[in-house]
Amino acid sequence: MYYINELREGEMINAIYLCKSKQTLQTKAGKNYYSMLLQDKTGTIDAKVWDLNNGIAHFEAMDYISITAQVVSFQNNLQLNVKQVRKAQEGEYAVADYMPCSEYDTDAMYQELLGLMKSVKDKYLHQLLENLFVKDKAFSEAFQKHSAAKSMHHGFVGGLLQHTLAVTKMCDFYTSQYPVLNRDLLITAAICHDLGKVEELSDFPENDYTDEGQLVGHIVMCTILLDRKMKEIEGFPIKLGNELKHCVLAHHGELEFGSPKKPALIEAVALSFADNTDAKIQMFIEELNSKDEGGNWMGFNRCFESNLRATSKPNV
Repeated sequence: MYYINELREGEMINAIYLCKSKQTLQTKAGKNYYSMLLQDKTGTIDAKVWDLNNGIAHFEAMDYISITAQVVSFQNNLQLNVKQVRKAQEGEYAVADYMPCSEYDTDAMYQELLGLMKSVKDKYLHQLLENLFVKDKAFSEAFQKHSAAKSMHHGFVGGLLQHTLAVTKMCDFYTSQYPVLNRDLLITAAICHDLGKVEELSDFPENDYTDEGQLVGHIVMCTILLDRKMKEIEGFPIKLGNELKHCVLAHHGELEFGSPKKPALIEAVALSFADNTDAKIQMFIEELNSKDEGGNWMGFNRCFESNLRATSKPNV
């Protein structure tokens, strides 16, 4: 199998990929062509069918397709120039080869996150976490296998868990450096900040925005979920609940980044930095993994607003 992260410019390949998206577009000369996004467990790649001839059989988005294609380079990114395509038949592919997964063990990550949950001493926050991640088996199962994004960062099976654990561990470190931080509040907010993504994004292989996700968004969806769960706990303090909801509402840091609120609590500031740090580092890692090894420049990245380059290897 030709995994996407192993493709090299100039290769001719015969392979099967999941067609994540398909558009019929037109060239400047008015000629129709297909623009696609193909996926396997190692990542995604743009693909084009420039010549809609008899070798191009009918297929749709979310089909597994068998292609003959040449690997080319366009604007410093690899792309597939597809010559032939047909819909793959059951038995020709294994679904597991097309679902991008976290490189870390899901069970081990979840146990580590549960350990951080158990360290929360406030009885109301502890009960809230217990109800969500231990007693609600369906929710905890969905949380563990979900992605954290459609494409920006952690867009793979287990991505939401991996991101949540990383953010929570960073926040735990912050509390050791800055005792002014309310540890119970910050750890709870870190664990809960992206819970809305379980419903914002559909399951794999689609991993796309749901109607509710498009219309409401994961930040507000998470806040609604937490408000409902807090009301199920007798005596849950209103002030504490508002502080937790504020941390969630402000965790993107800036209004232009999708936060309904800007941070007004020091814990909300800490959470927004931890969330941004893990997201940006993971985005850079995914850029590095999609490029050739070495110290080559990787081209301009709109997210970082910079021309990115891999670091040179250390001299040992």
